[in-house]
Amino acid sequence: MSLEAGKWYDLEVAREVSPHGYFLTDGVQDVLLHYSEAVGDVPVGEEVEVFLFYDSEDRLAATMREPLIQLGQVALLEVVDIHRRFGCFLEMGLGRHLLLPFREQPELPELRPQVGDKVFVILAHDRQGRLIAKTASEHDLKPLCFDAPASWKNTTVKGRVYKPLQMGTFLVLDGGVIGFGVIGMIHSSERTRLLRLGEEVEVRVGYVREDGNVNCTMRAPKEAGRDEDAERILAVLRERPNGAMPYSDETPADVIMQRFQISKSAFKRAIGKLMREGLVYQQGSWTHLKQEAQQEQ
Repeated sequence: MSLEAGKWYDLEVAREVSPHGYFLTDGVQDVLLHYSEAVGDVPVGEEVEVFLFYDSEDRLAATMREPLIQLGQVALLEVVDIHRRFGCFLEMGLGRHLLLPFREQPELPELRPQVGDKVFVILAHDRQGRLIAKTASEHDLKPLCFDAPASWKNTTVKGRVYKPLQMGTFLVLDGGVIGFGVIGMIHSSERTRLLRLGEEVEVRVGYVREDGNVNCTMRAPKEAGRDEDAERILAVLRERPNGAMPYSDETPADVIMQRFQISKSAFKRAIGKLMREGLVYQQGSWTHLKQEAQQEQ
């Protein structure tokens, strides 16, 4: 059986060749353990445990250092560099970085990871047998996660995006000391902005589902959210000529979402609050800032 990158092997130290390092063998194939990848004594004739990878010259090489990921495993790796042609490079704890190619990333550039983000990936081989990262899916992550307890409802937790879509964002919520984490989803209507792959975000758990996954929101609870939404609407009105805007209870929901990034029900709640406080009034399909409110600017 030929040696494969991404796995641990016990190989015999066949010879030392200065200034390169040690050549190891399984009796059929030799690989180089460079001096920089050796840990402790490496006596010729003895066996050493090594992890195989491809070096910067695409040669199969060995290391005695512990990688952050192994073949077929899921790990959370940090983005350390981005190449405009190939993709992003991840820290894997060895002498070279691991490529996450663009084909494994979202098509929209704004949804792709940035340096400092951390991505859930699986270590795999490309067609030439070299190590490559593939984005982990829910199928890969779910067995590692635990079911969210009912007590998580309405709590605020941090999560890491593993699948950003237009219709919603999927993430793994931090499990802390309990375990790996919990699968969560933020519907597009509960998102205040687009989220990129590998981004960390703080969310509130709105609903714990029967399958143990959770629905999340980036929005504040209704009372706090209503105040924030009302302030946003007031700010728009105060910037408009004559303190009027062509948005009201009659405006379609998609237009409201596009202009204010809130649902129509949230818009109506905020408008109702402003009307009760005597700050605005509606006339036809327009909302107007009352004169007293304009004078408060």
